[in-house]
Amino acid sequence: MTTDTGDGQVGFADLELAPEILRALTALGYEEPTPIQQEAIPPMLAGHDLLGQAATGTGKTAAFALPLIQRIARDGKRGAGPSALVLTPTRELAIQVSEAVHRYGTDLGVRVLPVYGGQPIGRQLRELQRGADVVVATPGRALDHIARGTLKLDDLRTVVLDEADEMLDMGFAEDIDAILENMPEERQTVLFSATMPARIDSMARKHLSDPVRVRIEREAPAPGEAPRVRESAYVVSRNQKAAALGRLLDVESPEAAIVFCRTRDQVDQLSETLNGRGYRAEALHGGLSQEQRDRVMGRLRSGTADLLVATDVAARGIDVEHLTHVINYDVPSAPESYVHRIGRVGRAGREGVAITLAEPRESRMLKTIERVTGRKVPLEKVPSVADLRARRLELTRAALHESLLDDEDLERFRVVVETLGDEFDVMDVALAAVKLAHESSGAAFDEEEIPELAPRDDRDRGRDRGRDRGARGPRGPRRSSPGMTRLFVGAGRSAGIRPQDLVGAIAGESRLSGRDIGSIEIADRFSLVEVPDDAAEDVIHALRGASIKGRRAQVRREREPQR
Repeated sequence: MTTDTGDGQVGFADLELAPEILRALTALGYEEPTPIQQEAIPPMLAGHDLLGQAATGTGKTAAFALPLIQRIARDGKRGAGPSALVLTPTRELAIQVSEAVHRYGTDLGVRVLPVYGGQPIGRQLRELQRGADVVVATPGRALDHIARGTLKLDDLRTVVLDEADEMLDMGFAEDIDAILENMPEERQTVLFSATMPARIDSMARKHLSDPVRVRIEREAPAPGEAPRVRESAYVVSRNQKAAALGRLLDVESPEAAIVFCRTRDQVDQLSETLNGRGYRAEALHGGLSQEQRDRVMGRLRSGTADLLVATDVAARGIDVEHLTHVINYDVPSAPESYVHRIGRVGRAGREGVAITLAEPRESRMLKTIERVTGRKVPLEKVPSVADLRARRLELTRAALHESLLDDEDLERFRVVVETLGDEFDVMDVALAAVKLAHESSGAAFDEEEIPELAPRDDRDRGRDRGRDRGARGPRGPRRSSPGMTRLFVGAGRSAGIRPQDLVGAIAGESRLSGRDIGSIEIADRFSLVEVPDDAAEDVIHALRGASIKGRRAQVRREREPQR
């Protein structure tokens, strides 16, 4: 069953929301519901299960939070446990959803509590004992509280699985199954996902009952119009990437952009390079404290900085309203990651740009992204020096045009023009002035051509795979992948440890997702797991107070073998 909203304009009042909620939405500046809100709110208010597919930034949080709040307020009965449980893949998203529920439900007195790893569990125990109407939790921490008996689900009426594809990627499938099996059979189950792979459909068939199906595509452009998010890719060598990025930034002139990198070192190096080229770039990665992170985001939102160079992990959960560009400094390792990244731009009808820099060997991953998303990512040529000069001349012309239109203080320069006009032609004087203005903007910078490369074919990839196999050495110790750190975990097969147990523990207690975790090797009494360099210390710290498969285990960096 799928709802049909028709062509008429629909307001929040038409969705039969309570006056208190309508007042809160008005105070927050909400004018009309987004398509996902129009389609999801009525069936949720009616108590139906719902399976929703919509990209990041389409208003999913309000789509499930508003009916949750209204049903809780109208029911009036408040038991020992929560009436609703929202499961999210990350602690950042748990906090974000919790804050939204609080804002929408303030006038109705709805109590909300975020529960996630990395937060003192004692405080969570006290807050759960006091009582909450809505608990927003990461799966691992929710299951932990259920096992302790501190999260009681007897009074639960609704469960929401938000960003379900992300949760499965992070290895939470078994945790989610265990949580749902502890819930009352008579409940409303709501599942939202940006993508809808077969395993999501399987989960829906297992846990949802005759759900309303809602699918919101990104609005297609009218014939002859450009798409809202302009996607493109550029094939460049690794040593030319920074120069290519600078060239693209010069041509694109983004209002605000996020540049995604794989590792902390790459973030630091690239942000330093960009600042050296005159951009206002800020680094964001797992090595920053929360205070430093807040300061960085404040500078980006206020316009003091216009570029955020970040790891996928650190950027998860952030939202910048005026973001115009997303740039993948490397091709994302999974199509779902690409979908989530570019979902940050082109929101609320605004135009956005998604750019990917690909090394020749990464072209196969680009094809996979195209196949999964069903969209062509055009391969384009990095702007030439001539293109850059033309763009900079256009920027100079635009700046002078604006000055001529708006500046009322030009008269004081007349004496300079008239004096020089006695000696030179006035056109020559104007040309010299434009030259000075143009060069003062850095127009003489970056005059090196960036060579055009072609994607590598399958034979080249075969040679790469052969080299990759040889890198391990015959029966020698396996080297860590570039940009990755191998961690030693003091539990293995004899403790019943499986790869998914390690993925779930790491993803549940740290900011990593399942896609961020590299190779896993499990021996009888220990395990080795690769994590990004910039997240290694965070993971070690996070797992010190956590349990893996019901037991505590030593976690540290793997010691280098003696030679």
